[in-house]
Amino acid sequence: MIILITGVTRGLGRAMVDEFVRRKHTVLGCGRSQKAIEKLRAEFESPHDFAVVDVAVDAEVKAWARRLLDSYGPPELVLNNAGVINRNARLWEVPERESSQVVDVNLKGTANVIRHFVPEMVKRQRGVIVNFSSGWGRSTDAKVAPYCATKWGIEGLTQAFAQELPQGMAAVALNPGIIDTDMLQSCFGDSASSYDKPAEWAKRAVSLLLKIGPEDNGKPLAVRH
Repeated sequence: MIILITGVTRGLGRAMVDEFVRRKHTVLGCGRSQKAIEKLRAEFESPHDFAVVDVAVDAEVKAWARRLLDSYGPPELVLNNAGVINRNARLWEVPERESSQVVDVNLKGTANVIRHFVPEMVKRQRGVIVNFSSGWGRSTDAKVAPYCATKWGIEGLTQAFAQELPQGMAAVALNPGIIDTDMLQSCFGDSASSYDKPAEWAKRAVSLLLKIGPEDNGKPLAVRH
């Protein structure tokens, strides 16, 4: 299976790369760190493909999609995983630039990937798109208001998007659960270490992701412990 993953240079994205490759799938991934992408390229050679792309920049996503679609055809599974979170602060204390980046990456970045990859998937009437949400896409907490807003947005975007797809396809919002990543550490501090590591999480998550089909279209899903 050809699997497209955004945000592959760290955290959940990096762990999913390892697990999908271990299961003999072809992974096409992107991230913003040149150094981390070069490391992935060295570790996972062709047919896997990794590129430096900022999903918040539509032109970069468009060029990336054109190249991959020409070389591989439409992906069968798209994982809109790339995301950032604001530093813990009350909403009025979050700098405009930081707040905008959260919106641009988490929400606009997801839309950019859909815009440039999904039309070719629709032509085949086949494929699954998973937009990564959060527990904070279905609840809220103080000092992460911009992040909550984007993940609630992902939930709404995905439900509407699911209604637009032809039969044979699916779009779902996925709550990955609580995992010890850099993002969680920025919110929880040292207590983040009490949660599963990304590699442990990926084994469960990948099993779930590979089972998603047309019958799941529009459903809010979650990775369970």
